[in-house]
Amino acid sequence: MYLAAGRSGPSPAPARPSPVTAPEPGTEPGTGRRARVTSTVVALGAVSLVTDISSEMVTAVLPLYLVLGLGLNPLQFGFLDGLYNGVTAFVRLAGGHAADRWQRHRLVAGSGYALSAVCKLGLLLAGSSTPALSTALAADRVGKGVRTAPRDALISLSCDERDLGRAFGVHRAMDTTGALLGPLAAFALLWLTADAYDAVFVVSFCFGLFGVLLLYAFVPGRESTPAPKGEATKASKAEAPTLASAFRLLALPAFRRVLVTAGLLGLVSVGDGFLYLVLQKRLDLDTAYFPLLPLGSAAVYLLLAVPLGRAADRIGRRIPYLLGHLALLGAYLALFSPATGWTLTLTVVLLLGTFYAATDGVLMALGGPAIPKEQRASGMALLQSGQAVGRLLASVLFGAVWTMWSMHTALALASAALAAALFAARVLLPARLPEPR
Repeated sequence: MYLAAGRSGPSPAPARPSPVTAPEPGTEPGTGRRARVTSTVVALGAVSLVTDISSEMVTAVLPLYLVLGLGLNPLQFGFLDGLYNGVTAFVRLAGGHAADRWQRHRLVAGSGYALSAVCKLGLLLAGSSTPALSTALAADRVGKGVRTAPRDALISLSCDERDLGRAFGVHRAMDTTGALLGPLAAFALLWLTADAYDAVFVVSFCFGLFGVLLLYAFVPGRESTPAPKGEATKASKAEAPTLASAFRLLALPAFRRVLVTAGLLGLVSVGDGFLYLVLQKRLDLDTAYFPLLPLGSAAVYLLLAVPLGRAADRIGRRIPYLLGHLALLGAYLALFSPATGWTLTLTVVLLLGTFYAATDGVLMALGGPAIPKEQRASGMALLQSGQAVGRLLASVLFGAVWTMWSMHTALALASAALAAALFAARVLLPARLPEPR
């Protein structure tokens, strides 16, 4: 069973406890009580909330700034948008490997947060220069790629394996709160300052810097957490993980199952931007309402992230993960239905939000225990990169089919491919999970 094969949970309690015993994951220091969501998870959630306010402020105004403010044509905007969304997949492994090799998860994650914060000032200084804007946006995404795997490894290592679904649910809910507040803050600033984009970039930088300060003030470094005695001895004898050893994680059957499943389902998960475009064209929706669609999905994600994470801990992570993709298939099929107006809009938004709530954090809770602790960040980086590359290819293929044939053909092929991939995923992941320790 894949969870049992890869897990490296707390060592059994010794018959005669030593005078100084390191706290087990998920145990609040000094209390001996097991907290299902530790203070580290809440602190990382607060960091992500503040950082997402910073990031989404820029994301929300970027199309307006580049196209209407600077006059970029659609091809130039498409290049920058692709750069903004695609570059993270290629640097996550580097961030995860660095965190594992040096056992400095907080330092590596903090470097990524700091780089993204500084890049907001880069946007301010870039003016109308497309190369300078490209450089600032790419560096911002590099920061996101570097920080993601060490941050998720910190969450995973700070909790008992039984509660990972709840922990990632709480973190993703706080993260999504920031994603909701960011655009509202950006548009409020633009309204108050008469479309002064510079003010948005400066305030975004301040939020990003605040996130870095929160990280160092309230998140303990992985390096500062004392390992249990037996593990410390083994760790001192073991060599630091290498990049080659990170790829050797693929030899672990349990991890490989999760990685292949995530990559396969990612390959048939069309980006929500395309689904919103299909919805807009089917309903001839006023473009003024278009920005409300992702906000609606994010609100559903926020409401469901914690309940679905708790459910994943109780019934096993495989079920909500697969049902989440079934919700995505429901969104595809709803776009073929005769429903119209708000009924169709709310259905698609609800199903997309459910999809993200049931799969985003749950995938990390599903794969984390299958990765050795000393390589947790590298393994999570592989998992996230595999899924991200799959989704990148899915969007490219969907766009190509839409261009060559039609929107309906692209959606029909995507629906058929997702149904087939769901059947394969049901076979790839074991039907029964071991009882958590």
